[in-house]
Amino acid sequence: MLTNDHTIKIKGGKVGVLLVHGLAGTPAEVRYVAGGLARLGYTVHCPQLAGHGGTEADLTASTWEDWYATCERALDELRKECDTVLVGGLSTGAVLGLMLAARRPADVAGTLLYSPTLWLSGWSIPWYSRLFSLVRTKRFASKFSFSDRAPHGIKDERIRDFIMKAMCNGDSANAGLLNTPGAAVFEHRRLVGALKPLLGRITQPTLILHPREDDMAGIDNAQFLQRKLAARIEMTVLEDSYHMITIDRQRQTVVDRSAQFIAVLTAEKAAVVAKAELQRKARTSALATLAVAA
Repeated sequence: MLTNDHTIKIKGGKVGVLLVHGLAGTPAEVRYVAGGLARLGYTVHCPQLAGHGGTEADLTASTWEDWYATCERALDELRKECDTVLVGGLSTGAVLGLMLAARRPADVAGTLLYSPTLWLSGWSIPWYSRLFSLVRTKRFASKFSFSDRAPHGIKDERIRDFIMKAMCNGDSANAGLLNTPGAAVFEHRRLVGALKPLLGRITQPTLILHPREDDMAGIDNAQFLQRKLAARIEMTVLEDSYHMITIDRQRQTVVDRSAQFIAVLTAEKAAVVAKAELQRKARTSALATLAVAA
Protein backbone atom coordinates (compact mmCIF):
# COMPACT_ATOMS: atom_id res chain seq x y z
CA MET A 1 0.00 0.00 0.00
CA LEU A 2 1.32 3.45 -0.94
CA THR A 3 -0.61 5.92 1.21
CA ASN A 4 1.29 9.13 0.48
CA ASP A 5 3.56 9.01 -2.53
CA HIS A 6 6.46 11.45 -2.24
CA THR A 7 8.45 10.04 -5.14
CA ILE A 8 10.93 12.52 -6.63
CA LYS A 9 11.53 12.69 -10.40
CA ILE A 10 13.80 15.32 -11.93
CA LYS A 11 14.25 15.39 -15.70
CA GLY A 12 17.77 15.78 -17.04
CA GLY A 13 20.12 14.30 -19.59
CA LYS A 14 20.89 10.80 -20.80
CA VAL A 15 22.69 9.75 -17.63
CA GLY A 16 20.26 8.71 -14.91
CA VAL A 17 20.61 8.16 -11.18
CA LEU A 18 18.23 6.05 -9.10
CA LEU A 19 18.45 6.84 -5.38
CA VAL A 20 16.50 4.81 -2.81
CA HIS A 21 15.65 5.90 0.72
CA GLY A 22 16.12 3.86 3.88
CA LEU A 23 13.86 1.55 5.84
CA ALA A 24 10.80 3.31 7.31
CA GLY A 25 11.98 6.51 5.62
CA THR A 26 10.91 8.67 2.68
CA PRO A 27 12.52 10.08 -0.49
CA ALA A 28 13.18 13.28 1.49
CA GLU A 29 16.22 11.47 2.92
CA VAL A 30 17.94 11.65 -0.47
CA ARG A 31 16.32 14.83 -1.78
CA TYR A 32 19.38 17.05 -1.19
CA VAL A 33 21.67 14.69 -3.10
CA ALA A 34 19.07 14.29 -5.85
CA GLY A 35 18.84 18.04 -6.26
CA GLY A 36 22.61 18.45 -6.36
CA LEU A 37 23.01 15.83 -9.08
CA ALA A 38 20.05 17.18 -11.04
CA ARG A 39 21.67 20.62 -11.15
CA LEU A 40 24.60 18.98 -12.92
CA GLY A 41 22.28 17.75 -15.66
CA TYR A 42 21.52 14.20 -14.55
CA THR A 43 18.06 12.65 -14.61
CA VAL A 44 17.26 11.59 -11.06
CA HIS A 45 14.49 9.35 -9.72
CA CYS A 46 13.91 8.72 -5.99
CA PRO A 47 10.97 6.32 -5.64
CA GLN A 48 8.99 5.83 -2.48
CA LEU A 49 9.18 2.17 -1.53
CA ALA A 50 6.08 0.02 -1.26
CA GLY A 51 4.61 0.03 2.24
CA HIS A 52 6.23 3.36 3.08
CA GLY A 53 4.59 6.76 3.43
CA GLY A 54 1.75 5.48 5.56
CA THR A 55 1.37 3.73 8.90
CA GLU A 56 3.33 1.07 10.73
CA ALA A 57 0.65 -1.40 9.64
CA ASP A 58 1.27 -0.51 5.99
CA LEU A 59 4.98 -1.14 6.40
CA THR A 60 4.39 -4.37 8.30
CA ALA A 61 2.21 -5.68 5.47
CA SER A 62 4.97 -5.17 2.88
CA THR A 63 7.89 -7.46 2.05
CA TRP A 64 11.40 -6.86 0.75
CA GLU A 65 10.22 -8.23 -2.58
CA ASP A 66 7.64 -5.43 -2.67
CA TRP A 67 10.38 -2.86 -1.98
CA TYR A 68 12.54 -4.37 -4.69
CA ALA A 69 9.65 -4.33 -7.17
CA THR A 70 9.36 -0.58 -6.60
CA CYS A 71 13.04 -0.20 -7.44
CA GLU A 72 12.73 -2.32 -10.57
CA ARG A 73 9.86 -0.21 -11.86
CA ALA A 74 11.89 2.95 -11.25
CA LEU A 75 14.88 1.42 -13.06
CA ASP A 76 12.69 0.49 -16.02
CA GLU A 77 11.42 4.08 -16.22
CA LEU A 78 14.94 5.50 -16.13
CA ARG A 79 16.20 3.08 -18.78
CA LYS A 80 13.52 4.40 -21.14
CA GLU A 81 14.91 7.93 -20.70
CA CYS A 82 18.63 7.33 -20.18
CA ASP A 83 21.48 5.50 -21.89
CA THR A 84 23.42 5.06 -18.64
CA VAL A 85 21.93 4.48 -15.18
CA LEU A 86 23.59 4.30 -11.77
CA VAL A 87 21.68 2.99 -8.76
CA GLY A 88 22.08 3.19 -5.02
CA GLY A 89 20.76 4.90 -1.97
CA LEU A 90 20.93 5.33 1.77
CA SER A 91 21.15 2.48 4.27
CA THR A 92 18.60 -0.17 3.18
CA GLY A 93 18.30 1.77 -0.08
CA ALA A 94 21.95 0.97 -0.78
CA VAL A 95 21.23 -2.74 -0.24
CA LEU A 96 18.34 -2.59 -2.69
CA GLY A 97 20.63 -0.83 -5.17
CA LEU A 98 23.10 -3.69 -4.90
CA MET A 99 20.29 -6.18 -5.53
CA LEU A 100 19.43 -4.31 -8.74
CA ALA A 101 23.09 -4.40 -9.79
CA ALA A 102 23.23 -8.16 -9.15
CA ARG A 103 19.97 -9.04 -10.90
CA ARG A 104 20.02 -6.43 -13.69
CA PRO A 105 23.70 -6.07 -14.62
CA ALA A 106 22.96 -4.99 -18.20
CA ASP A 107 20.86 -2.06 -16.93
CA VAL A 108 23.07 -0.84 -14.08
CA ALA A 109 26.35 0.90 -14.92
CA GLY A 110 27.48 1.60 -11.36
CA THR A 111 26.36 1.81 -7.73
CA LEU A 112 26.33 4.63 -5.19
CA LEU A 113 26.21 3.29 -1.63
CA TYR A 114 25.57 5.71 1.23
CA SER A 115 25.96 4.18 4.71
CA PRO A 116 25.12 0.70 3.35
CA THR A 117 23.41 -1.32 6.07
CA LEU A 118 23.65 -5.08 6.13
CA TRP A 119 23.42 -5.26 9.91
CA LEU A 120 23.11 -2.86 12.84
CA SER A 121 26.47 -2.44 14.55
CA GLY A 122 26.64 1.29 15.23
CA TRP A 123 27.66 2.73 18.57
CA SER A 124 24.08 3.71 19.58
CA ILE A 125 22.60 0.24 19.01
CA PRO A 126 21.91 -1.47 22.36
CA TRP A 127 23.39 -4.93 22.77
CA TYR A 128 20.01 -6.54 23.36
CA SER A 129 18.80 -5.46 19.89
CA ARG A 130 21.08 -8.11 18.45
CA LEU A 131 18.96 -10.78 20.13
CA PHE A 132 16.38 -10.04 17.43
CA SER A 133 18.51 -12.20 15.13
CA LEU A 134 17.07 -15.19 17.02
CA VAL A 135 13.57 -14.38 15.72
CA ARG A 136 12.75 -16.81 12.90
CA THR A 137 9.25 -15.88 11.75
CA LYS A 138 7.67 -12.65 10.58
CA ARG A 139 4.62 -13.35 12.71
CA PHE A 140 6.75 -13.37 15.85
CA ALA A 141 8.79 -10.40 14.61
CA SER A 142 5.54 -8.41 14.36
CA LYS A 143 5.34 -8.41 18.16
CA PHE A 144 8.39 -6.10 18.28
CA SER A 145 8.87 -2.44 17.44
CA PHE A 146 12.12 -0.47 17.30
CA SER A 147 12.02 3.16 18.40
CA ASP A 148 14.30 5.63 16.66
CA ARG A 149 17.05 6.35 19.22
CA ALA A 150 19.06 9.50 19.81
CA PRO A 151 20.98 10.88 17.97
CA HIS A 152 18.71 9.48 15.22
CA GLY A 153 21.54 9.15 12.70
CA ILE A 154 22.15 12.90 12.57
CA LYS A 155 25.12 14.72 14.09
CA ASP A 156 23.95 18.24 13.25
CA GLU A 157 21.62 19.29 16.08
CA ARG A 158 19.66 21.81 14.01
CA ILE A 159 18.85 19.26 11.31
CA ARG A 160 18.12 16.61 13.95
CA ASP A 161 15.60 18.86 15.69
CA PHE A 162 13.84 19.59 12.39
CA ILE A 163 13.55 15.91 11.49
CA MET A 164 12.38 14.89 14.95
CA LYS A 165 9.67 17.56 14.99
CA ALA A 166 8.49 16.33 11.60
CA MET A 167 8.42 12.73 12.86
CA CYS A 168 6.50 13.63 16.00
CA ASN A 169 4.01 15.69 13.98
CA GLY A 170 3.45 12.87 11.50
CA ASP A 171 4.89 14.86 8.60
CA SER A 172 5.46 11.96 6.20
CA ALA A 173 6.78 14.26 3.47
CA ASN A 174 9.89 15.19 5.49
CA ALA A 175 10.35 12.29 7.87
CA GLY A 176 9.59 8.61 8.15
CA LEU A 177 8.11 6.60 10.97
CA LEU A 178 9.19 7.22 14.56
CA ASN A 179 9.00 3.48 15.23
CA THR A 180 10.13 0.75 12.84
CA PRO A 181 8.00 -2.40 13.04
CA GLY A 182 9.88 -5.58 13.88
CA ALA A 183 8.31 -7.18 10.80
CA ALA A 184 10.09 -4.62 8.60
CA VAL A 185 13.40 -5.29 10.33
CA PHE A 186 12.79 -9.00 9.72
CA GLU A 187 12.19 -8.30 6.02
CA HIS A 188 15.42 -6.31 5.87
CA ARG A 189 17.23 -9.35 7.23
CA ARG A 190 15.61 -11.51 4.54
CA LEU A 191 16.76 -9.00 1.90
CA VAL A 192 20.35 -9.14 3.13
CA GLY A 193 20.20 -12.94 3.22
CA ALA A 194 19.09 -12.99 -0.42
CA LEU A 195 21.78 -10.49 -1.45
CA LYS A 196 24.87 -11.97 0.22
CA PRO A 197 25.26 -14.95 -2.17
CA LEU A 198 25.10 -12.53 -5.11
CA LEU A 199 27.77 -10.05 -3.97
CA GLY A 200 30.52 -11.83 -5.88
CA ARG A 201 28.59 -11.32 -9.12
CA ILE A 202 28.49 -7.53 -8.81
CA THR A 203 31.19 -6.13 -11.07
CA GLN A 204 29.92 -2.60 -11.68
CA PRO A 205 32.15 0.24 -10.41
CA THR A 206 31.03 1.15 -6.90
CA LEU A 207 31.27 4.22 -4.71
CA ILE A 208 30.91 3.72 -0.95
CA LEU A 209 30.49 6.67 1.40
CA HIS A 210 30.37 5.68 5.06
CA PRO A 211 30.74 7.70 8.28
CA ARG A 212 33.45 6.60 10.67
CA GLU A 213 31.12 7.33 13.61
CA ASP A 214 28.00 5.69 12.18
CA ASP A 215 25.62 5.35 15.12
CA MET A 216 23.45 2.73 13.41
CA ALA A 217 25.48 0.71 10.91
CA GLY A 218 29.16 0.48 11.81
CA ILE A 219 31.83 0.92 9.17
CA ASP A 220 32.30 -2.86 9.26
CA ASN A 221 29.35 -2.96 6.82
CA ALA A 222 31.33 -1.04 4.21
CA GLN A 223 34.48 -3.05 4.88
CA PHE A 224 32.54 -6.29 4.35
CA LEU A 225 31.35 -5.04 0.96
CA GLN A 226 34.90 -4.04 0.03
CA ARG A 227 35.95 -7.66 0.56
CA LYS A 228 32.97 -9.34 -1.11
CA LEU A 229 32.11 -7.25 -4.18
CA ALA A 230 33.82 -8.23 -7.44
CA ALA A 231 33.96 -4.58 -8.44
CA ARG A 232 36.28 -1.63 -8.62
CA ILE A 233 35.48 0.19 -5.39
CA GLU A 234 36.10 3.75 -4.34
CA MET A 235 35.49 4.40 -0.67
CA THR A 236 35.35 7.68 1.23
CA VAL A 237 35.13 7.70 5.03
CA LEU A 238 33.27 10.72 6.38
CA GLU A 239 34.57 12.20 9.63
CA ASP A 240 31.80 14.64 10.60
CA SER A 241 28.49 12.79 10.08
CA TYR A 242 26.43 10.04 11.60
CA HIS A 243 24.36 7.48 9.70
CA MET A 244 22.13 9.84 7.65
CA ILE A 245 24.94 11.25 5.55
CA THR A 246 22.61 12.48 2.80
CA ILE A 247 21.09 15.08 5.16
CA ASP A 248 23.80 15.51 7.81
CA ARG A 249 26.73 17.95 7.94
CA GLN A 250 28.64 16.44 5.02
CA ARG A 251 25.72 16.13 2.62
CA GLN A 252 27.49 18.38 0.09
CA THR A 253 30.50 16.07 0.22
CA VAL A 254 28.14 13.23 -0.70
CA VAL A 255 26.96 15.23 -3.72
CA ASP A 256 30.50 16.20 -4.77
CA ARG A 257 31.97 12.70 -4.49
CA SER A 258 28.98 11.18 -6.28
CA ALA A 259 29.27 13.72 -9.09
CA GLN A 260 32.99 13.03 -9.49
CA PHE A 261 32.38 9.28 -9.58
CA ILE A 262 29.58 9.56 -12.16
CA ALA A 263 31.64 11.89 -14.36
CA VAL A 264 34.61 9.51 -14.42
CA LEU A 265 32.43 6.46 -15.05
CA THR A 266 30.53 8.08 -17.93
CA ALA A 267 33.78 9.38 -19.46
CA GLU A 268 35.22 5.86 -19.34
CA LYS A 269 32.10 4.44 -20.97
CA ALA A 270 32.23 7.10 -23.70
CA ALA A 271 35.88 6.26 -24.38
CA VAL A 272 35.05 2.56 -24.74
CA VAL A 273 32.22 3.35 -27.16
CA ALA A 274 34.47 5.68 -29.19
CA LYS A 275 37.21 3.05 -29.37
CA ALA A 276 34.74 0.42 -30.55
CA GLU A 277 33.48 2.79 -33.24
CA LEU A 278 37.02 3.46 -34.47
CA GLN A 279 37.69 -0.27 -34.63
CA ARG A 280 34.46 -0.78 -36.57
CA LYS A 281 35.41 1.90 -39.06
CA ALA A 282 38.89 0.43 -39.43
CA ARG A 283 37.45 -3.01 -40.16
CA THR A 284 35.00 -1.55 -42.66
CA SER A 285 37.82 0.36 -44.40
CA ALA A 286 40.01 -2.75 -44.52
CA LEU A 287 37.21 -4.81 -46.04
CA ALA A 288 36.59 -2.10 -48.64
CA THR A 289 40.29 -2.05 -49.55
CA LEU A 290 40.32 -5.83 -49.95
CA ALA A 291 37.24 -5.68 -52.14
CA VAL A 292 38.86 -3.12 -54.44
CA ALA A 293 42.08 -5.14 -54.64
CA ALA A 294 40.12 -8.25 -55.54
